[in-house]
Amino acid sequence: MTLLNERHVLVVYPHPDDEAFSVAGTVRLLRNAKVPVTYACLTLGEMGRNLGNPPIATRESLPEIRRQELMNACVSMGIEDLRMMGLRDKMIEFEDDEKMVKLVTDLIDELNPSLIFTFYPGYAVHPDHEATARAVVEAVRRIPSESRPRVYGVAFANNTVAELGAPPISIDVSSVKAAKIEALRAHASQTAWMMAESAKREEGTPMSDSWLNVEHFYEITF
Repeated sequence: MTLLNERHVLVVYPHPDDEAFSVAGTVRLLRNAKVPVTYACLTLGEMGRNLGNPPIATRESLPEIRRQELMNACVSMGIEDLRMMGLRDKMIEFEDDEKMVKLVTDLIDELNPSLIFTFYPGYAVHPDHEATARAVVEAVRRIPSESRPRVYGVAFANNTVAELGAPPISIDVSSVKAAKIEALRAHASQTAWMMAESAKREEGTPMSDSWLNVEHFYEITF
């Protein structure tokens, strides 16, 4: 996989667990190859709908629980540079656009990444996802073309394939599937129900292939 030659990889998502669903396997492969990876998680997901099933959190305790879950997931992925950016869950869409672009620009200036993972603008499923993607894309757009990092976007909207076609970038993460599952399970307050349901399905089902063995991305062009 050519990604294993990256200089530095920056992951930018708004919520704890976004990375587990989107890029956990790819990150584990990168870290196994000693590629530096920085994860900038913009919020603690403190407004997450799930409190566990059965409940393991209250609305008051959820932020700290999700903080610990995020740190545990990063251990599973091998991420040593986790940045908790301190924004408020479900409020990113209301942040000043220039503030958000500067946040991303400062990270790029510091880290000089050759590749950034985020959501694909216009094809995410949550206003925080869209606002994050817009900030990343605008920050990279302002960089001279010869110096821009590549940007790989994850798209979950129902109309994604119909409008964008199949994702052109597919990364086989089956060799690190156990680490991906561990990262998903780390976010127990949000994922325990889903992991229990997935365990009932036989290997080789579309759910297993999509979530655990292959990760798909679109390259965002400028």
